Amino acid sequence: MPTTTFLQAALNGDRIHPAAPRTPASLAEAARAAVDAGAQSVHVHAFDERGRETLDGEACAKVLRAIRARCPETPISLTTSATIVLDPEERLRIVEAWEEMPDLVTANQGEPGIVALCESLLSRGVGIEAGLLSSEDAREFVRSGLADRCRRILIEPLDADPETAVQHAARMEGIVMSAGIRVEQVHHGYDIACWAVNRRGLDRGHGIRTGLEDVTLLPDGMPARDNAELVAAAARLIYARSGSDSGTSAVV
Repeated sequence: MPTTTFLQAALNGDRIHPAAPRTPASLAEAARAAVDAGAQSVHVHAFDERGRETLDGEACAKVLRAIRARCPETPISLTTSATIVLDPEERLRIVEAWEEMPDLVTANQGEPGIVALCESLLSRGVGIEAGLLSSEDAREFVRSGLADRCRRILIEPLDADPETAVQHAARMEGIVMSAGIRVEQVHHGYDIACWAVNRRGLDRGHGIRTGLEDVTLLPDGMPARDNAELVAAAARLIYARSGSDSGTSAVV
């Protein structure tokens, strides 16, 4: 069910779930299924041979090559999360050593060293998805001067309660918009709050994200089998909320 409203699939993260892919081959298969279900981009985390999240260049390259072989036209977003490499200087060294580059990275704006990391990746032609997890992140992003060079902004409140998550998403959006920043936005939350944040984002004309990194339940509260089922549910939500499917362009 293809849509013109931007829909990204976050395939794994550190989620423990029978269908959460971790190997390059399983990520490639999950990406293909998610794209077939309506996703226009995939966001992934690479894992090493011991099953730990990693930013290592070779591990990330294996994931990129596997997904590109199955989904050659699909933009791939890699994580740069400080939860994987805490020290900002070490993280920058690791990322600067990448030889095979993703189309995009997520860059959480509240993390130490994130501006330098973004500058380095931008100089190599990698698109930035600026992650805002809190109102302070949004204010830091406004102050950073990165906005006009970012591909999109991710509004991603961490709250478990749907109503609270929606309120925080509204505050972050307000900070960004009040600063005159009109970069494309993608809205999502975590666990069951994800769908409430998705709905509000769609009502505001923004793109959305879903997938096992974010949520394991369908909008009706039933467990999702896999990423493809979550993406299909999100695509149906887009049609239901927009009617004519006249949302944000998916061009990357």
